[in-house]
Amino acid sequence: MNLEARVVHANPTPEELRTFTEQMPQCRVTEFDNVNVQTRVTSRSAGSTYVVAEASSGNTMTREEYEQIARMQVEYLRDRDVIVIDGYIGNDPDFRTPARLTIEKANANIAGMQQKLYFPRDGGDPEVHVVYTPNLTAPDYPNDRVIAVDLENGITRVLNSDYFGESKKGGLRMWNRIVYDRGGLSLHAGLKVIPTADGEKVIMIIGLSGTGKTTTTFTTQNDSLPVQDDFVALMPGGHAHGTENGCFAKTFSLDPDFEPNIYGAVVKPTAYLENVYQDDQGRVNFFEESYTQNGRAVFRMDDLGRYRDAREVGRVDYLLILNRNENIIPAVTKLNQEQAAAFFMLGETTGTSAGGAAEAGRFLRVPGTNPFFPLPHGLQGNRILELLATHPIETFLLNTGRVGGQDADDRSKKVKIPHTSACVKGIAEGTIDWDGDEDFGYLVAVSVPGFDDIELLQPRRLYERQGRIQEYEALVERLKAERVARLQEFPELSEEIVKAAG
Repeated sequence: MNLEARVVHANPTPEELRTFTEQMPQCRVTEFDNVNVQTRVTSRSAGSTYVVAEASSGNTMTREEYEQIARMQVEYLRDRDVIVIDGYIGNDPDFRTPARLTIEKANANIAGMQQKLYFPRDGGDPEVHVVYTPNLTAPDYPNDRVIAVDLENGITRVLNSDYFGESKKGGLRMWNRIVYDRGGLSLHAGLKVIPTADGEKVIMIIGLSGTGKTTTTFTTQNDSLPVQDDFVALMPGGHAHGTENGCFAKTFSLDPDFEPNIYGAVVKPTAYLENVYQDDQGRVNFFEESYTQNGRAVFRMDDLGRYRDAREVGRVDYLLILNRNENIIPAVTKLNQEQAAAFFMLGETTGTSAGGAAEAGRFLRVPGTNPFFPLPHGLQGNRILELLATHPIETFLLNTGRVGGQDADDRSKKVKIPHTSACVKGIAEGTIDWDGDEDFGYLVAVSVPGFDDIELLQPRRLYERQGRIQEYEALVERLKAERVARLQEFPELSEEIVKAAG
């Protein structure tokens, strides 16, 4: 793709990008001497995202519509200063994907953030390309905004959003298709390694944004090391490939006592902040939510001090599916392969501000917890079952929310970070005692070392103690019926996966 622009800044240094960012009127420098940009758009724009296709997992557009958007961008950029950032998605020479971001210089922070996430690349044409014009409106599309995805040619065009997530996910969405065509599946997941007496264990953590995926990945068990935060490719035989050289972490309620590794990276001068509250003196408050709960930070993996390169990691041993629920889902359950594919496809969780105001606080079912899979969703479920059959990966469901009701219900109990950490440690070490669950057919924990609340492990006991057993049984029947009905919405999905939800 030929680029015509007034001035092109090709692959500026990090120092130059920092200077460009500080020139933005919406940028401020914090007490940590890092930059913090306030954006007009504070979350991804799913309703404005369209794929050029006859069939997709979301909105579609015609080739003619896409070409009109392309012409608008080309004309607009002719009179603008532009930044071009080249890099790789992934760092395995046999698997990495050449990528490029082209963006108007007026939003240099997005270029600075994307440069931290790409692995370095010199020369050559990109296989995936995001062309980003945050200040160009798209009339006749929702909120005058459009993200137009051309999978055939590997180009995503973003108009009228200044939220960094559209750059990050623009490349990864197209990479989803590349991985699927290679026989694998891209997962909205973190990856970590945990040392145990039985050797190092590799754990993959799947979850929608805001469910605790990053926290679970970076929380330490037995001197564990994070490998990847957000997207991982799972290939036949249990092989995993990373994607990014950094992390795009949520900062709301970031506490150094619970998440010291992330906190330490976020407060470095080299980090880029987005929509994080700071006062007139530059003091940052990660618990302030008056503008948005979806404050973010981008930092390099080496800013964590301790991490593992994805190329050095063995085959995946355990798959954890996160479910931020509020009623009868145990803190941890063990699934067979068909149940794993079913719960993966159900993608149950309570939405957060990461998905926009329309999702925050709502109960959601997002297939694969991956809103960026651009093909029909049923293909995800079938593929994950195929991959689980190629290598013995034990799979678990973890509730990172509550049991017994919502936060305002004083009869409910919260599954806290130490609870989830104890479950992850117990899974890696094989020290959890299991028993069958009469209602759903999966295994529930009888005991977990370091976890002292049996009612979080077996919610039926909480409901029985509180005289709410009829409410519990009604929830069981409702969930089974809803889950089967939901999976039947995907015509491509294998019948054995649908049956596993009932």
